[in-house]
Amino acid sequence: MLWTLDKVVRVVSLGGVSALLATLLSALGIVSCLLAFPALWLLTAAAYLYRANLKVSAYGKAVVVTGCDSGFGNILALHLDKMGFRVFAGCLKADSEGADHLRQEGSSRLHVLQMDVTNQDQLDKAAQHVKHLLPDGESVWGLVNNAGVCTLGPVEWVSMKGFRKDPEVNVFGLIASTKTFLPFVRRARGRIVNISSMAGRSSKGFMSAYSISKFAVEAFSDALRQEMRDFGVKVCLIEPGNFGAGTNLYLKDAIMEKEVEVMWASLGDNLRSDYGETYRRKVQEMMTVFRKTGATDVSPVIKAITEALTQTHPQPRYCPATFKRLLSVYVRENMPEWVFDSLTSP
Repeated sequence: MLWTLDKVVRVVSLGGVSALLATLLSALGIVSCLLAFPALWLLTAAAYLYRANLKVSAYGKAVVVTGCDSGFGNILALHLDKMGFRVFAGCLKADSEGADHLRQEGSSRLHVLQMDVTNQDQLDKAAQHVKHLLPDGESVWGLVNNAGVCTLGPVEWVSMKGFRKDPEVNVFGLIASTKTFLPFVRRARGRIVNISSMAGRSSKGFMSAYSISKFAVEAFSDALRQEMRDFGVKVCLIEPGNFGAGTNLYLKDAIMEKEVEVMWASLGDNLRSDYGETYRRKVQEMMTVFRKTGATDVSPVIKAITEALTQTHPQPRYCPATFKRLLSVYVRENMPEWVFDSLTSP
């Protein structure tokens, strides 16, 4: 069994529910709280872990993964290939270094496809390739919508082009790839796995463009999950914390410095005067921190995606993130905004 923070959180939550039920039973005079609580917690936790450990076989199943040039997608494609899945790895550039790495390290079951999710013609051609390459008796079990970009910067600094870039890939590209491959997955009664983010549940300063797109991914996935229930298709959200240091999502220091300089130059004299050099340095430092403080080990995300694809009863949401980030989301969703702002404001 893959032991994850998700499971820890759920087992602890079952403990809280068990405590409430035990208190109620004790108040009714049915059984002592000291006896009921551990018994209820043990039974509910055991039932949950047993159910979470039920798996489907990879045999005869194919998975389409977008955004495999680097980061999560590249690692995931090879991981699923080793598990025995047939993998169709969509790359923004099929002749990229990452695509070549997949060809070299993958088995004959791993197929690299040219797939810009913002280009419907490429998606349609990729679907035709999938149909042609899929052997008789196999089905497209899963689609992992992993392709994504991240634009950072204060609201007044990010251009409208920058604000449109993230939704174009992260939202409309995700929707386009879903609509293209959903017929395959629906016939297999398989899985749609959408990569969202903790930023899709709680937005932070300097991440407005990215958070907007991920909030939309959350809404789309919730609606699709309900629509697909009658067809036996499970729709799962993966909500990673900051794994920027382990992927190419955030820009390298030199490139990030240039991005800040370009945004700063585009503001005009009045806005530059309003913000001042001290704030410009603050933006530079914060954008660098976003990348450098991220986890370098992406295995929690790979584990979460794997469970979404292979668990017989997958969870609607998986949250591969640090406890601190999970706590931040809890504060955002359950406490006054001033508490969240005081803890997280840049």
